[in-house]
Amino acid sequence: MKIIILGAGRVGASVAESLCSEANDITIVDTDAPRLKLLQDRLDLRTVVGNAALPATLAQAGAADADLIFAVTRSDETNLVACKLAAKLFNAPMRVARIRAADYLAHPEIFSPDCLAVDHAICPEQIITDYIVKLIEFPEALQVLEFAGGKVSLVAVRAFHGGPMVGHELQEIRNHMPNVETRVAAIFRQDTPIVPEGRTVIEAGDEVFFIAATENIRGAMRELRRMDKPIRRVMIGGGGNIGRRLALALEANYQVKVIEHSKPNAERLAAELRRALVLAGDATDEELLETENVGEMDLYCAVTNDDENNIMSALLAKRMGARKVVALINRSAYVNLLQAGQIDIAISPAQAVIGTLLARVRRGDCVAVHSLRRGAAEALELIAHGDYKSSRVVGRRVEEISLPKGSTIAAIVRRHQRTGSEGEPAGAGEAQVIIAHHDTVIEPDDHVIVFVVNKLMVSKVEKLFQVDVGFL
Repeated sequence: MKIIILGAGRVGASVAESLCSEANDITIVDTDAPRLKLLQDRLDLRTVVGNAALPATLAQAGAADADLIFAVTRSDETNLVACKLAAKLFNAPMRVARIRAADYLAHPEIFSPDCLAVDHAICPEQIITDYIVKLIEFPEALQVLEFAGGKVSLVAVRAFHGGPMVGHELQEIRNHMPNVETRVAAIFRQDTPIVPEGRTVIEAGDEVFFIAATENIRGAMRELRRMDKPIRRVMIGGGGNIGRRLALALEANYQVKVIEHSKPNAERLAAELRRALVLAGDATDEELLETENVGEMDLYCAVTNDDENNIMSALLAKRMGARKVVALINRSAYVNLLQAGQIDIAISPAQAVIGTLLARVRRGDCVAVHSLRRGAAEALELIAHGDYKSSRVVGRRVEEISLPKGSTIAAIVRRHQRTGSEGEPAGAGEAQVIIAHHDTVIEPDDHVIVFVVNKLMVSKVEKLFQVDVGFL
């Protein structure tokens, strides 16, 4: 696939790095020549120095025969203009734009083909906010991801001493939870992936990924670790785009405090928020944190634009007694270094966002992609098409499907066709969540959730779900 990435910032560079490893033809455009040189030295891609909003730059990048354009510069206006030009002048078949301004997102009609011609608008700040809100809803989790419109959830937890399943084989899960269907999709032990089997024993410290119908998630989590107290008090370090969105999302149901370094920004934020308390100050100021009782907080979130400030303020908050700390960290080396240490959860913005972009690249009918373990693994939601003759998955039991090593079919979401009564049209009925077992048969139009421990195997999984050319 020929892909043009407009913008070589953190998001653009992460997308390029992820896609270059999958034999795509990548061209990246930016005005910063030294940044492009660093990327070209490290990755197998082509670079173009120039303004992404100019037709000449798009032509030089090869927009005329591009399959996909990711406009992810720091400027919403540049991204919108680039998508419009790519559609009007170069007839690019798919255009994805990064949009940060809430005002644009509040009017989705402007993205239509007859207006700005954006096929998919993504807002990284909102994606990260939703990600953190889920972690607050499930305080025991390291990661919470949804599939099939929220019907199915994939959750990562760290197994602790005292959990009912710790020290036991996975096949005993049914004895503990006879009324709850769940499946362990993968286990990471000291950063090494383990493909789970019935006789696999869960050990304390394991990072366990399990999948279940969303309403059964809490019951499944109880089997792996003791449940934490619900989060009630939240302190947010940083009142920028993410901090503001997070405070707005939480203030109705939680006690929220926000620390913002800029006094004018703090005043604007205080006027916008109704219940949250906004403080003008430095989130790394130990005296301020102590005065505001950070030690009594259930959760401290460091979400400024500075990695070092986030790390320092999170470490301070933890040392001063905050029950759980989350830090937003852009540099992937820092994330891998700090995760599971004194900082409970280190979030990489680029990795949180990249799944949304990858869903546009994956071959086959791919509904959703989630990046796991800082990009090392993926979970995909794929739709099975065709019949027994034209497809390599439809009409077959899970044990008959030639999945690549390290890949697991974890769950299936099936919508049974509803027969319309007299005068009413037929349509899709209620979605049924099926936890996959060895004898589960995949039917046409099933949404199949596949966990891929080794990202290099993703392309083979995609090929499995592609139907033969002769299928109509």
